[in-house]
Amino acid sequence: MSKFFTSRKIFDNVTQIGGLGGELCYLIEGSEKALLIDGLTGVGSLKAFVRECTDLPVTLVLTHGHVDHAGASFEYGKCYVNPADVALLYEHGDIDKRYGFVMGGGKPEGAFVPKKEDVVPPCAVKTLPVQDGDVFDLGGVQIEAIAVPGHTVGTMVYLDRARRVLYSGDACNANTLLGLPCSTTVETYAKSLDHLATYLKGIDKFYGGHGLQAVPAYIVDEALILCEEILSDDDDRFETEFLGRKFLYARKFDGMFHREDGGIANIAYVMEKVYNK
Repeated sequence: MSKFFTSRKIFDNVTQIGGLGGELCYLIEGSEKALLIDGLTGVGSLKAFVRECTDLPVTLVLTHGHVDHAGASFEYGKCYVNPADVALLYEHGDIDKRYGFVMGGGKPEGAFVPKKEDVVPPCAVKTLPVQDGDVFDLGGVQIEAIAVPGHTVGTMVYLDRARRVLYSGDACNANTLLGLPCSTTVETYAKSLDHLATYLKGIDKFYGGHGLQAVPAYIVDEALILCEEILSDDDDRFETEFLGRKFLYARKFDGMFHREDGGIANIAYVMEKVYNK
């Protein structure tokens, strides 16, 4: 039992681990090695928690460099990350930023409230490059990296072909944020989704960085339609504020990010980052 983390088996060799801010990562075990996809916020020792889950040597690989995905980099001292997101990893390593993430929105009554001293301090990290097509062989389990620039310039997702599962981070979900300083344009994101779509015949579902349940792989098809509508000025342009920023959303939704029309995918963007210049 941990104050900082929750865990559950989603496959016999895959553990979904949750942090205090609702962020998720995935520990995948092969016969020889284990792969930790994402590192939460670095509030509490994820490295120690993972050691309780497996005796195998662990490699940390990031979907992207954001505060809620890269925290354990500062514990392991080494991680695989797309080079385009290395600067972001360090920028989001700030202790106040990471502590603020887990404290954001308040805590339910009786929930464990961490102290700032529980945040793993930032340090120099040996960043190893991960690129589209790279494969991590864990011994009987192969995980393939796919580049999906959009949410960040260096966003990666990870495919288990044998399980027909994609570990997608924040690349494509019900609240895909594109209107951030580190994001690509909608036009670039559409090209990334076109690339990801070439893998869809071999994928049944996505496990992402937020939300415990998997989403169907056709979320990519929905997101592609939204990109086309945004680019042709034919989307809802639903104005709202999220994380202190103003966004336009491709589709109207309720307070739980459920689209009014029943679809799953949604895209948040700003007009300055729609077209490539």
